[in-house]
Amino acid sequence: MSEFDLIRQYFHRSSPSADLGVGDDAAIISVGAGKQLVVSTDMLVEGRHFFADVDPFLLGHKSLAVNLSDIAAMGATPKWATLAIALPNVNHDWLARFSAGFFALAQQHGVDLVGGDTTGGPLTISIQIMGEVDTGLAICRHTAQPMDDIWVSGCLGDAALGLHALQGKLVLKDTEHLTFLRDRLERPVPRCELGLALVGKANAMLDISDGLAGDLGHIAQKSHLTAEVDVSLVPVSDVAAAYEDYAGFWPCILAGGDDYELCFTAPCEQRDALLEVSERLNIRLTRIGRMQAEPASRPVIWTRHHQPVHIELQAFDHFSPADKAES
Repeated sequence: MSEFDLIRQYFHRSSPSADLGVGDDAAIISVGAGKQLVVSTDMLVEGRHFFADVDPFLLGHKSLAVNLSDIAAMGATPKWATLAIALPNVNHDWLARFSAGFFALAQQHGVDLVGGDTTGGPLTISIQIMGEVDTGLAICRHTAQPMDDIWVSGCLGDAALGLHALQGKLVLKDTEHLTFLRDRLERPVPRCELGLALVGKANAMLDISDGLAGDLGHIAQKSHLTAEVDVSLVPVSDVAAAYEDYAGFWPCILAGGDDYELCFTAPCEQRDALLEVSERLNIRLTRIGRMQAEPASRPVIWTRHHQPVHIELQAFDHFSPADKAES
């Protein structure tokens, strides 16, 4: 099978939102009047970001989900994607399931695949995602304000605890716990609808891909503020709470990564509006702290019931040997 046959069989779909999609040297797309183009790229590498035995349907889902999460974090609408994939060999069953997982999520969010590339090599997946946002309304990292509330969506730490379990670092108490935690690791839910709902309400936002500590630190540093977080308020699932005695519990919750929840800051005047958004979308939103104007030794300081606490954390680092999918 040639490269072009492979693309035609597994990745060529109609792309009604593009003027020209897959099949030429480049795609042609029109951005609506009064809109800005929002673009992001993420790469997934076997052994670094996923296990070799992962279900390819879930890998197809996650490879797009992590990119959709970036678009959601800007308050934008996802529209188009390109896919570059290196394959060690042509496995038709694997490709069928991978593309099915990819296109199932793409269809759910109205995303057209408009181009990309394939080659031989170690399994590597790189996706560029593009979306639209009304001019001047994108939610950025550098625009948090003093006394803004700090909010997060969903629960944190499940994916990291699942990774620890798969690596043999954490012994689980119930087989159903592994099913739940592994699903959170391999099937993240991009908060696209929430991101759109936060336009005009949130001052600053990003998605939590590398852990709350590191990602919230980016908001604090770029906004020249300090983030104060009460760890007793950080939301965890019932499954995660069962492992609070695990030595790696707080590192997983606060710095584990792969959550793909949204972290944002908003004025206190928006509290009622945000609770309404939470109820309308059926997405848990939790207020965990406040942005402070006073400088601190670290961009994020941790408290418990307003008392300072010291927690040793290290955010995910793509060049750290410890931060790998495989043990």
